Amino acid sequence: MRNKMMAGKPLALVTGAAQGIGHACAEALIEDGYDVILSDIQTDGVAEAAERLGAVAGLVCDMGDVAQIEAMFAQIAAEHGPLHALVNNAGIALPGDFLSYDLSAFEKVIDVNLRGVFVATQLAARGMVENKIEGAIVNMSSINAQLAIPAIPAYCASKGGVMQLTKVAALALAKHNIRVNAVGPGSIDTEMMAGVNANPEAFRVAMSRTPLGRSGTAREIGDVVAFLCSKKASYITGETIYVDGGRLGLNYTC
Repeated sequence: MRNKMMAGKPLALVTGAAQGIGHACAEALIEDGYDVILSDIQTDGVAEAAERLGAVAGLVCDMGDVAQIEAMFAQIAAEHGPLHALVNNAGIALPGDFLSYDLSAFEKVIDVNLRGVFVATQLAARGMVENKIEGAIVNMSSINAQLAIPAIPAYCASKGGVMQLTKVAALALAKHNIRVNAVGPGSIDTEMMAGVNANPEAFRVAMSRTPLGRSGTAREIGDVVAFLCSKKASYITGETIYVDGGRLGLNYTC
C-alpha cells in the first residue's frame, strides 16, 4: 500500500484500465513517473493488469454505478491520498438498430460513458481543490463525437457529451489551475475494433477513411494522454485532441 504521507510521486487513476487503451494509458503514466491506480469492472483482469504494470492498486468499479464510483474515490483518498491526475477511459458501445434501439441500452451507455465521467471528474476535482493540487483530467472521447455511425447512437451521443463536458469542466476549474482535456481516438487496434479487423472488407473500408492507412495502437493513445497529464501541456485545457490518422480532415474516400 502506498503511504500517502510519504509518497513522493504524483498519483493518477485510470478507469477501464484492465486492457486496451486504458492499460496503455496506465503504462505510459507509470513510465512518466506517476504512481497509478487502475480501475475496471473486470475483477481478475484489473488485478492482473495492476500486478503486471507494478501499479499501486487495481480496484473493481462499475463506472455506471454512482455509489461504486463514490466508494472508490473514498477508498483512494483514505488509503493513497489525493489524485494529481484522472483518466476517464472506461466506456461501452452496445450497437443496435436505431429504430429498435432499446432505451435501457441507451441509458446504460450514457451512464458509463457520460454520467460516470462527470461524477469521477467532479470527485477528482474536489480532492485537487481541497489539497491545492494543480492537476490534470483527461477524458476519453472519440472521433464519433463529431462523426456519426447509425449503429451506435448512444455511443455517439455520449462521446459528443464528453467533448462538451470537457470544455465545461475546463472553464469551471481553470481558476484552480486544474486542466481538463479529452482525447478522441480513431480506428485503434483494440478489442472494440476486433470485428472490423477480422473482416477484410470492413477493414478495407475503415482504412479507406484513414489517410495514414493503418490502425492506431493503444500506446499511441496512451502517449497523448500522458502528454496531456504532463507539464509539457501546461497551457492546454478544454481541448479534444483527435488521434485518428487524419480521418477528421478527410472529405472524400477513394
